[in-house]
Amino acid sequence: MHSITLWTSLLFLINGYFAMEPIILIHGGAGDIPQNRVKGKLDGVKVAVIAGHKILAQGGSALDAVEAAVLSMEDDENFNAGYGSVLNLRGEVAMEASIMRGEDLNAGAVTLVKDFPHPISIAYKVLTDSPHSFIGGEGAKLFALDKGFTTVPPESLISENAKNALEEFLQHGELGRTEIGMKNEGGVGTVGAVAIDKYGHIAVATSTGGMSGKAVGRIGDTPLIGSGTYADDNIGGVSTTGHGESILKYCLAHSIIKLMENGTDANTATKEAVTGMTNRLKNTAGAITLSKNGDVGIYFSSKRMSWAYIKSNKIFYGIEHNQILEDEYRPS
Repeated sequence: MHSITLWTSLLFLINGYFAMEPIILIHGGAGDIPQNRVKGKLDGVKVAVIAGHKILAQGGSALDAVEAAVLSMEDDENFNAGYGSVLNLRGEVAMEASIMRGEDLNAGAVTLVKDFPHPISIAYKVLTDSPHSFIGGEGAKLFALDKGFTTVPPESLISENAKNALEEFLQHGELGRTEIGMKNEGGVGTVGAVAIDKYGHIAVATSTGGMSGKAVGRIGDTPLIGSGTYADDNIGGVSTTGHGESILKYCLAHSIIKLMENGTDANTATKEAVTGMTNRLKNTAGAITLSKNGDVGIYFSSKRMSWAYIKSNKIFYGIEHNQILEDEYRPS
């Protein structure tokens, strides 16, 4: 009996010693965010990061944590994902999302989702319940219905801000320069989350409504593994946001991962890749990164990008360049 107690105690000490401090880092989109939308973005990322961190604090998985954080932003009109998504030229919401598990490189992605409020949860089901990794359009709808998701009226996903943004674009918009209108901003960019759980597993989730005034059927970078999302337990995780076509061409998320694989730290890799994309393709982007050791990388070449993370009982957040705000956080 005594030897069993000693062995159990030793296992407890070993597991405790090697356990990672769980971390979740999120972004609420990069772009030309006007001043009157800043507070909503900052409030929203703090709510979302807490939602994800609660799962990690209870011993939950990184995969569940990033889904929870993105779900929170999909419900928040301040973000261009889920409710509040911008509209295509036909005045429709057509959303896309991806989620990736770094343990085995498994991924799930959906695109051209119109009748469901949470594309990230459908993408999660693609990861766990499908032999495929990427499903779009009618196929994504059939898959979601088969897995028990309930449709909502498409118009219920359309916010007034999104309507105004499309009207602004139709009058004098420049496609893709910002994903919204400067005056009637309905939510800039993509939302995303990167997390490491106590077991050292990494997951990434990214979701968006795309760009205002996009062509019917347009697919951006968000559901493309390696562009909008990438996770690898051996290296780290990345979620990107910004000008979709440029991120897609540059494979921005994987570009950051490769720099880290070759020894570059998370923050430097994020800055170098985002800057490299902007210099090459003349469009802006942002990215959030966690290394396998929990090092944080945040950088954006756009005017603003909202972000937040929780570490050591503090919420760190910001939206301006070189801005780091800080709040105390005590898990309830």
